[in-house]
Amino acid sequence: MQQIFFTLRPGRLPYRTGLALQEKFLAEGLPATGDLLILLEHPPTITLGRGTDPDNLLSSSRQLQKSGIELIEVARGGDATYHGPGQLVGYPLVDLSRRGKDLHRYLRDLEEVLIRALSRWGLQAQRQAGRTGVWVDGRKIASIGVGVRRWISWHGFALNLDTDLSGFKHIVPCGLRDVRMTSMAQLLGSAPQRRAVEDAIISAFADVFNSQHAGRHDTQTDPQTGLA
Repeated sequence: MQQIFFTLRPGRLPYRTGLALQEKFLAEGLPATGDLLILLEHPPTITLGRGTDPDNLLSSSRQLQKSGIELIEVARGGDATYHGPGQLVGYPLVDLSRRGKDLHRYLRDLEEVLIRALSRWGLQAQRQAGRTGVWVDGRKIASIGVGVRRWISWHGFALNLDTDLSGFKHIVPCGLRDVRMTSMAQLLGSAPQRRAVEDAIISAFADVFNSQHAGRHDTQTDPQTGLA
């Protein structure tokens, strides 16, 4: 029987609300017959993963507050990253027990989803050995950091569409001191429609995970928060 997945697109949510949305599904369980892919956007936020070196946060709390950026410590892998308007954030909640409990493979699969989606616009995205994420022309366009609870994945990826890249100046992105960030808008001259990029990611997710898209997750939720 082919695996299926549902999508949820709640729009722009505060980071903590997006986190609570994932926690809700982790606590209550995934749809009985499939996985869930949440696609959304956050206001300016810096998150610090479990592996963050304190030296990779380059601005003080006061400087971040002055810039309108919230600072949050999170239970995902990886180092510091930035979220903001113009970024497409994806939170796949995938039952990895159905996929060999192979976290390394899961990370490579997420990279492949992004690589295939970006190819729709002629962008030749690539991996870099030993570094999780996706690059185009030597610049990083997407970051990935995940967590696993009872072999259900959470957290996920952040793809820069027309993000204000100056937000990354407050951190050493993902702990990579030589990294240079980029976006689809920077590479293409203007960013594609967000909905089109979401659709490309959904299609690539179906192909890479050999899973059929079953449409929107049918749940009794607040359309502004995604929460019941």
